[in-house]
Amino acid sequence: MLDHARSETPAPPTILADGPVLVFGGCYSNLQATEALLAEARRLRIPPERMICTGDVVAYGADPRATVALIRAAGLATVMGNCEESLAQEAGDCGCGFAPGTACERLSAAWFTYTSQEIDADDRRWMATLPRRIDLVLAGHRFAVVHGAPSLINRFVFASMPDAALAAELALAGADGVIGGHCGLPFTRRVGARLWHNSGAIGLPANDGTPRVWFSLLTPRGADIEIRHCPLDYDHRAAAAAMRSAGLPPDYAATMESGIWPSFDVLPAEEQASTGRALAAAAELWSRDAPALPAPRRARFASPTTTAPGEPHARVGLEGLSTLWFNTGTLCNIACTGCYIESTPRNDRLVYLARADFDRFLQEAAHAHPELREIGFTGGEPFMNAAVPGMIAAALEHGYHALVLTNALRPMQRHRAALARLHEAHPGRLALRVSLDHHTPEAHERIRGAGTFAPALGGIAWLVETGIPTSIAARFDAGVPEAEFRAGFAALFQARSLAIDAWDPAQLVLFPELDDPSDPPEISETSWQALHSRGREVMCATSRMVVHRKGEAAPRVTACTLQPYAPGFDLGGSLAEAARPVTMNHPHCARFCVFGAASCSPRPPGDRR
Repeated sequence: MLDHARSETPAPPTILADGPVLVFGGCYSNLQATEALLAEARRLRIPPERMICTGDVVAYGADPRATVALIRAAGLATVMGNCEESLAQEAGDCGCGFAPGTACERLSAAWFTYTSQEIDADDRRWMATLPRRIDLVLAGHRFAVVHGAPSLINRFVFASMPDAALAAELALAGADGVIGGHCGLPFTRRVGARLWHNSGAIGLPANDGTPRVWFSLLTPRGADIEIRHCPLDYDHRAAAAAMRSAGLPPDYAATMESGIWPSFDVLPAEEQASTGRALAAAAELWSRDAPALPAPRRARFASPTTTAPGEPHARVGLEGLSTLWFNTGTLCNIACTGCYIESTPRNDRLVYLARADFDRFLQEAAHAHPELREIGFTGGEPFMNAAVPGMIAAALEHGYHALVLTNALRPMQRHRAALARLHEAHPGRLALRVSLDHHTPEAHERIRGAGTFAPALGGIAWLVETGIPTSIAARFDAGVPEAEFRAGFAALFQARSLAIDAWDPAQLVLFPELDDPSDPPEISETSWQALHSRGREVMCATSRMVVHRKGEAAPRVTACTLQPYAPGFDLGGSLAEAARPVTMNHPHCARFCVFGAASCSPRPPGDRR
């Protein structure tokens, strides 16, 4: 593994420019795009001495050796990217900073092996000599040109990064601004009086649904600088064909044609929400003395039909009813902090679901939805409703899997004998998911209340010993690395001899906080089509939930377990009415389902259907 941390280096080389400067990054072994970029520079009459590459000359494409030769022959100032760093040191991976196990990491392994075999020793020596920073002096202002960030060569810096984080990096640079690369998406940000600029990449599209790639022009205008984001058309079909001929993974070759990235592992929610939204060429004037104010924007989730930029909200059709949820009532034996459904020992906003109503919906489901495989029970605490054991039995007798969400405290434990009998009669088809918010008693009890951790573990231990398939649901703090969070649970399960795999996302289900005060992005129809085509799933495509609100004569059907009250997610009084599409116009849709990557209905442990 490489240590990418910033080390003490000599003063960076400096480019003094008195005319327009062309900045580009991420050639990514895309020979066709690199040739087109150099041709465009000639058309614009930009000489090589006023061109800067922000690194990653090689990566996903089919022609690493020819692309390096082209850049070297042109004599262009080039910053070392993490790919050059890794190849120069003959490391085992590209050093892109992809999280282990992600699609990006898997795909990068293939192209890195290919590239490492294609380039020669002389190319590696050239890569080793590249500077980690180049200073550009333009219109009297000094800019630090780096690959990822001043702090780290492979740090992903996106347009949505908070001001404080950008300000820290800008302070570290000690310049009027930073020109970076690595993230592959073009953007310009101002923090105070300083500038952060990314020209985007020429080797891959910008995830905007078009095959175009991007570079930028920085032109002095007196004491100010005009910053222009420029699209570049090139023979993307030839680039894709070359990748396929080279035997590289087809995912990135398809990206050359579709303009949509094969995975969104590295993208923050804001950038994911812009997937498929075509970028437009843009220009703005940057002045050191007059930083721009943020542009006003319409409130998000305010319109029932369109997003703040005016695009149609995403609509999700029912692809097939996989899970039918029943909310058994909001009464609960404990009162948790931040409960999305406000369950407490006194809240009966959703009344106890009656057995007759359960049977009616179960009968309708049997006739109208032969594809239905699972019945889910949620609350409140389901076992507070005395009719629930009978409902579970009925679901199992109809041949369905049953999944019950519980806190595993006294209400559940009163029904141990009934649960054991049901498990014995229907082995493997009854599963319980227990809420254990953290692997430490202190953090768990801050949410669930004092004295809840040990009894919950006792309930879990009984379920596991009885052989009932058991999974755990925890509230995931996004500020903690997921691997670290799962490792804490793994240690707890091992110490308690609980046969639960903390590394299996179906056995330890992590949910984002629903009361997060941050402003999540809206989901447009365009972005959802792209996200969904890359495997993103949401509950409302395969689930519905039956609720009985206090004061209403009969139960109603809602789009999902997160929206028992919102009028826009009430779909009617029957499953037939509830088969209509759902508009994803709520912060929960974005924060929890689309960008939180959560799921309220993973298959029970051991179920691989």
